[in-house]
Amino acid sequence: MDTELVMRARDGDQQAFAELAEFAYGRLHQVAFRILRDRPAAEDATQQAVLSMWRDLPQLREADRFEAWSYRLLVNACNSEFRRRKRTLPLVGRTPEHEAVAQDDFTRLVDADQLERGFATLSLDHRVVLVLRYYLDLSIKTIAETLDVPVGTVDSRIHRALTRMRDALEEPEIAVLAPGAVR
Repeated sequence: MDTELVMRARDGDQQAFAELAEFAYGRLHQVAFRILRDRPAAEDATQQAVLSMWRDLPQLREADRFEAWSYRLLVNACNSEFRRRKRTLPLVGRTPEHEAVAQDDFTRLVDADQLERGFATLSLDHRVVLVLRYYLDLSIKTIAETLDVPVGTVDSRIHRALTRMRDALEEPEIAVLAPGAVR
């Protein structure tokens, strides 16, 4: 992240903020979708996070912390969006890899669906730490700073989330037939 751009935006340069927001928007939206598993909810959360960035950027003291700070704003927006929608987000979100599936990719689709169902059983806090850790590849320390929680809390949430995912994956599968298969 260009700290010069962040500092200019923080000082009120609207063009610098526009560049910053354009750079961050796609990344934030992908993270929001992976947390919320619903495209409209992710879009709303991302827009709210960008608005918060605009409003709160003058208070950001360390320009080099912009990325972690923007993730914190996004996680807060995801939490608000999740509560606002009264936990009615779909059980299984449609990710791009689900959209056009060849028959020889069927096994991979079933595996992805099983993982998706397991992920859907997690609390939002557990989804957040898994996305930050395994999608963004952030360190435990960085996640703790981003979420403003102790390192032990992040460790505990990751452990519990992975345990819950394993339990969900070990539950008996629903028998699914490949297209055109006969019982």
